[in-house]
Amino acid sequence: MEFERRSLSSRPDAIAPDGSEIRFLSDQMSRGSMVHCRLAPGRVTVPVRHRSVEEMWHCVKGSGELWRSQDGIEDLTALEPGVSCSIPTGACFQFRASEGDEPLEVVIATMPPWPGDDEAAPCDGNWEPSL
Repeated sequence: MEFERRSLSSRPDAIAPDGSEIRFLSDQMSRGSMVHCRLAPGRVTVPVRHRSVEEMWHCVKGSGELWRSQDGIEDLTALEPGVSCSIPTGACFQFRASEGDEPLEVVIATMPPWPGDDEAAPCDGNWEPSL
């Protein structure tokens, strides 16, 4: 094993199945991965659910909202720097960035590591996607 070190890229490494920009932070650990997610101001993602992974989110910049739904329970969380939240396996979720000049930026830890784009399945959402 080698120690991993990365700097945040100025350009996305990937586009997530929900349409948000992804920059890899760590993907060499066996039990989890971590990314930086960016959503431009005023944008709304495509609603998805994860088939096998769960995630922890931590907002680091900007503002927006995260909608989650699972087993008849819905939640709408305001995202702003310092707010953390979970995405359980199988929960439908969608998020949007507030209007203005600043993008919404979230650091996401995924357990187990992200297996690929087939991991995300479409589902019904709370808002009309703009991506």
